[in-house]
Amino acid sequence: MEKAEEKFNILIVDDVSTNLKYLGSILSENERYEIEFATSGAEALGWVEEKDFDLILLDVMMPEMDGFEVCRRLKQDERTREIPVIFLTARTETESLVRSFEAGGVDYVTKPFNPLELSARVRTHLTLKAAQNHRQNLIKELETALREVKRLSGLLPICSYCKKIRDDDGYWQQVEMYVRDHSEAEFSHGICPECARKMFPEYLEEDS
Repeated sequence: MEKAEEKFNILIVDDVSTNLKYLGSILSENERYEIEFATSGAEALGWVEEKDFDLILLDVMMPEMDGFEVCRRLKQDERTREIPVIFLTARTETESLVRSFEAGGVDYVTKPFNPLELSARVRTHLTLKAAQNHRQNLIKELETALREVKRLSGLLPICSYCKKIRDDDGYWQQVEMYVRDHSEAEFSHGICPECARKMFPEYLEEDS
């Protein structure tokens, strides 16, 4: 069975409807992109409350709330600060571009838009975001594993005679069963020299 391709949610924010249509037509050629649109900063902030996005394309010059302010608010919110933001701008002077990065943007695309450049930048940052998500998932798995190890390394009630271990539910289990149920370890049974001398002395005498 083939694994389904990963989908990416993209939010495009621009107060000019023709820009939204043009950008949407470029990115919609990729079937893995699910695209939403916003015509203002307030609408964009509303969208991120409703849906998780992998990337935001954000126009700089908008009325009431410009792109820099929208980006700053996104970065102040723990839920949205990791969403990469690519600024859309007609301004190419150094000061404006520096402000884009200071506000928290990861990149910018200048107007008029070049379809190949736009697609390449979007693809690059989605790849980086996917890698970051994968890394965060691995960290969570590691943290879970470490918590389990710490739990195992705590005080374990063990019988002084039969050496069984009492589990969290109050049942007594053989050591190998307890470890098997609480770790990835597997057992290979053998016999140590001391037990061999106790259990099979006649065989050891013959060998000597």
